[in-house]
Amino acid sequence: MDSAETARPTVLLLHGPNLNLLGERDPAQYGTTTLADVEERVRALGAELGVDVVCEQSNHEGVLIDHVHAARAMDGIVLNPGAFAHYSIALRDALEAVATPCVEIHISNVHARESFRHTSVTAPVTRGYVSGCGTNGYELALRQVVHLIAERT
Repeated sequence: MDSAETARPTVLLLHGPNLNLLGERDPAQYGTTTLADVEERVRALGAELGVDVVCEQSNHEGVLIDHVHAARAMDGIVLNPGAFAHYSIALRDALEAVATPCVEIHISNVHARESFRHTSVTAPVTRGYVSGCGTNGYELALRQVVHLIAERT
């Protein structure tokens, strides 16, 4: 068996703008769990599920697009695009251009919030969507990505 056959699948956990402030920013809406806490939990679940998780966060649209492009070499993406979900056609196009299966996640229930948050331009090009489950949604999204990876093999 060569090393490619024994390599564990890799999933990109990608966080968009303002998620670096998780745990501090609007705790009534987003809770007190920090981004580091989320990443630790997702990495631990990834280890249980047999995947490696690479975590990235940026407040810059172009940097997020670069990470999506780099994910072509990975097996899955869990993406919280933050506010970019509602207007970033460039991020949407990047997701559509890569074959890597992606599940979009939002901590809050975007449909219970302002009307401008009700539409995601990125969701139609993802393979799943989790919203309103708090930070637990990240684990749900990872489980779905792992399922999608297993379907491909």
